[in-house]
Amino acid sequence: MSTKIHLSANEHRNKEVVAIQFDYNTEIVNLLKQNFPARWSQTKKCWWIARKDFDYKKFKEVFASDEIIITDQKTSITSTKKDTKFKLKLPKGYLEKLEQKRYSPQTIKIYTSYFNDFQKHFSDKNLLDITTDETNTYILKLIKTKSISTSQQNQRINAIKFYYEKVLGNDRKVYKIDRANKAKILPTVLSKLEVKAIINSCTNKKHKCILSLIYSAGLRRSELVNLKLSDIDSTRGLVIIKNAKGNKDRVSLLSPLLVNELRDYYKNYKPKVYLFEGQEVGSKYSTTSVANILKQACTKTRIKKKISPHTLRHSFATHLLEQGTDLRYIQNLLGHSSSKTTEIYTHVSTQNISQIKNPIDDIFSDSS
Repeated sequence: MSTKIHLSANEHRNKEVVAIQFDYNTEIVNLLKQNFPARWSQTKKCWWIARKDFDYKKFKEVFASDEIIITDQKTSITSTKKDTKFKLKLPKGYLEKLEQKRYSPQTIKIYTSYFNDFQKHFSDKNLLDITTDETNTYILKLIKTKSISTSQQNQRINAIKFYYEKVLGNDRKVYKIDRANKAKILPTVLSKLEVKAIINSCTNKKHKCILSLIYSAGLRRSELVNLKLSDIDSTRGLVIIKNAKGNKDRVSLLSPLLVNELRDYYKNYKPKVYLFEGQEVGSKYSTTSVANILKQACTKTRIKKKISPHTLRHSFATHLLEQGTDLRYIQNLLGHSSSKTTEIYTHVSTQNISQIKNPIDDIFSDSS
């Protein structure tokens, strides 16, 4: 049964607010507290957020779910401020080249946004006159003032290099930019018991199937929402992932036990095109909704680890390794181009470390 959240413009303690009304729901209350400066009004019997602090787009993303329906007075609660984001026209051929090389929509969005920032910074100069040193200084300024991550630093560099090297066809060496060494951060991994608890906490069949499939096939969020009904090969026990990262197709595992769950799900929800669809028939399920499903499941199970849908993919790979699966097979199942990417799971697996005797065991045993 769907839960309705109604938003409306209101006034509280002499200031403009957005009133948030819904039948009491613990999950909604927790999401409100975690994501927004929301407060409860005893007099008005509703939650509220100061209008100046209300982010309508974020609110819609946080509560994007097929179980939640948002009704609102949209014209009165959304901000009337003009978009002041500085936008410049992309150089001729930039967007066309990205599309020609079949970069993913997400990569195109990132590259065009970061190159627009680059143009803004050098708005008083011709792009052809910007030197490598000036670009390095620009990146360094972002690191110091914006605290951008090493990943974002490299993405910004790639967006800049794409213009000079791919669009203009200049020599790579001319525009070589110093890159940060990527921090070697180990992935968060759940135990099998934690994965079981998370999946079993889902009372909604669709949500349970979503989390089960991400884990059991080692899928990325984008891969899950792009799955079509025809991509599930129950006869051969395969999940067919098409046009994944790097425009590559691959196959992964399909558990016979999960096949039964998916059949029950199909009978109840009857999707038409995609395996998991949004509120509109034939539309893709939202990646934000996937994250929210997992977030709610973690709240129920009281798991304190910092978890995202990608954590289930990491856990899948690590558990395979601990079961003795060859690293090369895991690499293929995950769709990694390089074995070095897959090797990170050897650092979080208990496969070898569990065989090492801890020296404190002797100390404790001697003292007893």
